[in-house]
Amino acid sequence: MDIFVTGIGAISCIGMNVEEHLSSLVQEKSGIKKGERPFSTRFLVGEIPLTNEAIVAKYNLVADYSRTSLLGCIAASEAFANHKRDKRIRTGLISGTSVGGMDISEVEYKSYLNLGQHNIQKYKAHSSGNSSEEIAAFLGIGDFVNTISTACSSAANAIMMGARMIQQGVLDRVVVGGTDALTEFTISGFRSLMIFDDQWCRPFDETRKGLNLGEGAGYIVLESQASIDKSGAKKLAKLKGWSNASDAYHQTASSPNGYGATLSIQEALKVAKLQPSDIDYINAHGTATPNNDLSESQAIINVFGDQIPAFSSTKAFTGHTLAAAGGIEAVISVLAIQNNTLFANLNHSHVIEETKLQPVVRTTKVDKIRNVLSNSFGFGGNNSTVIFGEV
Repeated sequence: MDIFVTGIGAISCIGMNVEEHLSSLVQEKSGIKKGERPFSTRFLVGEIPLTNEAIVAKYNLVADYSRTSLLGCIAASEAFANHKRDKRIRTGLISGTSVGGMDISEVEYKSYLNLGQHNIQKYKAHSSGNSSEEIAAFLGIGDFVNTISTACSSAANAIMMGARMIQQGVLDRVVVGGTDALTEFTISGFRSLMIFDDQWCRPFDETRKGLNLGEGAGYIVLESQASIDKSGAKKLAKLKGWSNASDAYHQTASSPNGYGATLSIQEALKVAKLQPSDIDYINAHGTATPNNDLSESQAIINVFGDQIPAFSSTKAFTGHTLAAAGGIEAVISVLAIQNNTLFANLNHSHVIEETKLQPVVRTTKVDKIRNVLSNSFGFGGNNSTVIFGEV
């Protein structure tokens, strides 16, 4: 069964919508800079330059939503805009997140520690599933709602689950992706792992030291042909392949030989019925950590040999948006196909000595992009790959 992408939506530090994302990518304009919130002012982060109050006012959202929910509502509603509500179309939402409503919990807990008082009702936002329920309610989706929380592969796994539910006839249409907000907890956690770079991150560079965190949300709408026949939605791209492979090598590190990532890429190609030579561009996970980039580079070599497709990581634009990354990068993958454009791997100057792989360093227009492979790898060796193609 063919599964089509009929809507895309994104918000991050490089844009409040898809159009602004494309503009920033083409202009090679990163959104990573010193943060503006109390816990982020000392760090380079991909922070959206609006307070929660400003977001609520601008988009007419609910004031007590967590920042994760607010960002998710903005991106998901852009993706789902102009989609016909039809009772004959079984529509679901599957959303990935890692921190959920941690931003609200932090405020309430500090109030409890410092003042001895807090609003216990606000902790309901802490649950990851709460954000999915709020986004679904905002979109008016009630046939099926689910949450995926597999760290940085969450949104890619949401895409995969949505595709399978359409394939198995459970749903006709599904909004899939992920959302995560920056929190003090997140920054502190990654700094404790010593994979947080105080300078601008450098994916796939020999001098890379770690990631820059970001926040945002990215969602796409998947539909079957039968659903499109009823909705009249425009086909933007085709979701051709997907896979998840867990190597369980380490709690936070990828296997040095790229074993899990290799399996994920190979199986996604198999599902898509494509050969490695059919891939024109890889939107890599590319976190700029020493372990990830070496492991992913090795996996790319394992699959593609000496015929490496054009590849780049766009995380030097957005920062690593954790559970939202696979959603935002799915949107970027569709944009690459629509615009026949390879997006820059910013800040790259020296290839990794062990692999010698050279990413795309400038945003480049090409004659044709048929298929884009996008990787998203999470803690615990949870490796996910999705493949998008032209219609």
